[in-house]
Amino acid sequence: MRIGCRYNLYNDYGMNKSEDMMKPTFVHRDRMQADIEYVKWLKELKARYRQSQAKASVKVNTVLLEFYWSLGCDIVQLKAESKWGSGFFEQLSLDMRAMFPDEKGFSVTNLKYMKRWYLFYCERFIIRHQPGDEFRMPTIFGNVPWKHHVEIFTKSHSLDEALFYINKVATEGWSRSILEHHVAANLYALQGSAITNFESTLPVSQIEDAKQLLKKEYDLSFITVEAVKQEKDLENALAKNVTEFLLELGQGFAYLGRQKELRIDEENVFFPDLMFYHIPQRRYVIVELKAVKFVPEFAGKLNFYVTAADKLLRAKDDNPSVGLLICKTAKKTIVEWSLQDVQKPLGVATYQLQEVVDRTVAELEQRNKEV
Repeated sequence: MRIGCRYNLYNDYGMNKSEDMMKPTFVHRDRMQADIEYVKWLKELKARYRQSQAKASVKVNTVLLEFYWSLGCDIVQLKAESKWGSGFFEQLSLDMRAMFPDEKGFSVTNLKYMKRWYLFYCERFIIRHQPGDEFRMPTIFGNVPWKHHVEIFTKSHSLDEALFYINKVATEGWSRSILEHHVAANLYALQGSAITNFESTLPVSQIEDAKQLLKKEYDLSFITVEAVKQEKDLENALAKNVTEFLLELGQGFAYLGRQKELRIDEENVFFPDLMFYHIPQRRYVIVELKAVKFVPEFAGKLNFYVTAADKLLRAKDDNPSVGLLICKTAKKTIVEWSLQDVQKPLGVATYQLQEVVDRTVAELEQRNKEV
């Protein structure tokens, strides 16, 4: 049932009648009490929103999100759709836009997002709160723009996944396009899921942080498959596109160079493919690239490079260096066995080139045609 009533709410905005004279004209007299409650609530929303506008010059995003959060909470707790009918969101949108004609956040779609946003987190956090506790918006949410929030809660399948992206946006300052890219690439599932031996080679306090440096698979779709026929081609392409590769690695990586010299003595000089320094974790990251499937011999070579980096480059206040091997394919069992007795912290990941992306897109387009 639609709300079925017409409000004289607009007299408060440009006409001489006071708010006390607002009298809703009801089609359904048996809904009188409910509609009076609606008008009263609408006045409260106006007052709260005016308060949020007054603070906006100091904390624009946080204050606006707090209002959105409280509005979503109200809609849920008032059971608004059941109380005021199927036309509730349309009516609320009209009324809010009439009261605040210069604001663009009160479309029907956005109002529904506010409800879904609150519900998404409320239903998942509820076990952590006592019955009757007020569930307030987490402080970190204020550091994330509204459109980012919509992208996150509509695409995330779990609370942990959503909070992962919330934290990334808040701490790394992702733009919306970067967020959308990482969500589409399923960074949450890939980040920290590379096969490693960190549990046996790093201090307990460093294991989880070090895991977050590595992904299970790296999206190298900025490189075409035609450009990579052998290992040197992959190295050349990444060196040429180091900016894109740094974005794919994640925040905090500083590029030190390609084929950086590790000199033991005049006769023994070694050149790892790529070398980085992760500034927040204060550790060197040695990257070896293989345009073929993983074989156990690769682990031994990378283990030596990490040892050399620790001996020759690592300062007293640096954390242990880490090795990352990126190859075309890797069988989990073979990788795990290969790393089992290796003494240095290593991780193994795979990569995805443009060919895979194009094939996936083509398959999706064909599937859509068939539906």
